[in-house]
Amino acid sequence: MLFIPDISGFTKFVNETEIEHSRLIIQELLEILINANDIDLSISEIEGDAILFYKFGPPPELEEIYHQVEKMFCAFHRNLIAYEQRRYCQCPACMSAIKLTLKVITHYGEFTGYNVKNFNKLIGKDIIVAHQLLKNDIDQHEYWLVTKNILQDNPPKSFTNWMEWEDSFKQTESGEIPFRYTQLSKLKDALPPEPFPQLDLVNKVKVLSASRVYKTDIITLFHATGDLNYRCRWQQDVLKVEEIGHFLPRIGMRCRCTTQNGEEVIYASSYFYQEHRIEFSETEEQSKNTTYYTLEKLSADTVKLTLDYYLQKNLLRQIKFRLLKKRKQEAMFNKSLQSLERLAKELKETGK
Repeated sequence: MLFIPDISGFTKFVNETEIEHSRLIIQELLEILINANDIDLSISEIEGDAILFYKFGPPPELEEIYHQVEKMFCAFHRNLIAYEQRRYCQCPACMSAIKLTLKVITHYGEFTGYNVKNFNKLIGKDIIVAHQLLKNDIDQHEYWLVTKNILQDNPPKSFTNWMEWEDSFKQTESGEIPFRYTQLSKLKDALPPEPFPQLDLVNKVKVLSASRVYKTDIITLFHATGDLNYRCRWQQDVLKVEEIGHFLPRIGMRCRCTTQNGEEVIYASSYFYQEHRIEFSETEEQSKNTTYYTLEKLSADTVKLTLDYYLQKNLLRQIKFRLLKKRKQEAMFNKSLQSLERLAKELKETGK
């Protein structure tokens, strides 16, 4: 069996948007599809926007194949919906990701494999057939296509009350390839709403605040503060920051922050964007202490950044912080804000 999930809209997505972020988005989505593999499919290759899965032996039952299609399709869209609600980035690539769609081609036939170094390639006429079916006349781009080789002249069953099958064919140089297909958009419509993450400051108290005004634009300053790659260049005591589990910044992403005193895991706990105001926060996983960043656009080239530091409500901890740590933390905040001015100027001059 050949099983090809194909991300539709990829070519336009790459041609019209930032190539780096579109690459990372597609990479993440392809990994989502691979992780949703429940029926022991093998991977022959990743073909840009599609994955060529295969399975030797008799084809699984159609219902089993459907459940695999359903799992991949729902995981794909669940991830896109979650990213849309949690993303930090406002670039066209990230803003357009929610529009990507998924179709799945399933075919059964004869093929074999051969090895080229560490790669297992497939060869055979049915490999060509499966790839020809990726280009067809189906108007919508969220469907499951099944060839008669899998159906074996049996009418396909409807596994849900909304499923309707339609007949069609692909005209090729070697003749017609008949197939049936059913739309999958109803699966996306049935996904439960993704809860929007909220930062809970009710049980926390602000113990420190520091501000500075910068001669730059708000997006440049946001890149300087929010991009983890720059963190060690301006934040005092930070030696290195490594992301854990996400390619692009969003609420919920975790990072390992290495300081002179050791390591701690921090997660992004909130994000709010408006043209004149950007807010985001980071919370320490163990202590639950939160640093809240507020960027306010004062003019076209003037932005105010405020750092607020919150502790969990605990009288003993608050007293201990005020007596032993506040002065040092305040000095670190002020030095960090001063260092940030140099970084923001550099990013502005280089256009990053």
